[in-house]
Amino acid sequence: PVSDVFYHTFSCMESGVLLAMSYDRFVAIYNPLRYTAILTLPRIICMGLGITLKSVTLMAPLPVLLRQLPYCHTNILSHSYCLHSDLIQLPCADTKFNSILGLAIVLATFGLDSLLIVVSYILILYTVLGIASVEGRRKALNTCVSHICAVLVYYVPMIGVSVMHRAAKHASPLIHTLMSNIYLFVPPVLNPVVY
Repeated sequence: PVSDVFYHTFSCMESGVLLAMSYDRFVAIYNPLRYTAILTLPRIICMGLGITLKSVTLMAPLPVLLRQLPYCHTNILSHSYCLHSDLIQLPCADTKFNSILGLAIVLATFGLDSLLIVVSYILILYTVLGIASVEGRRKALNTCVSHICAVLVYYVPMIGVSVMHRAAKHASPLIHTLMSNIYLFVPPVLNPVVY
């Protein structure tokens, strides 16, 4: 589970970086002449440290809590990595607190980050619609296309794994493994292509 925490911590960081990038796009479109004055190096460093601190702080309790539980069921996981929702089904003890904590962490990271990304793009769209020239609108929206693709490449497989884990519990284990591997490998492979 410790290696799993590293994976989930970096996944949380990636979500935070996508949020920071959407803020970057908003500043670049909303106030292009003051871009360098708004996003200074110290502010960017603070954003990076905040993303790292949030990710580490939220993910650090998970292995400690999982380690304290007694395990008596078979140790067969439905994914090729230690998914928290998979691990909390294995102990004999009550895992309600672990389950609620896991949900709270998901909502605090991916839910909040994705909501703020959507808000950022609503503000971007509102700003773009205020641009008088059609060419200016097209240029402003074109700067967002690669970021929107990166967000989709990141969130669509994640949502797919979540839906498969909850809605298709009785599906073949091969399908669960395939979806988890898609979530694990597709975003890092496609990100360089997107950018």
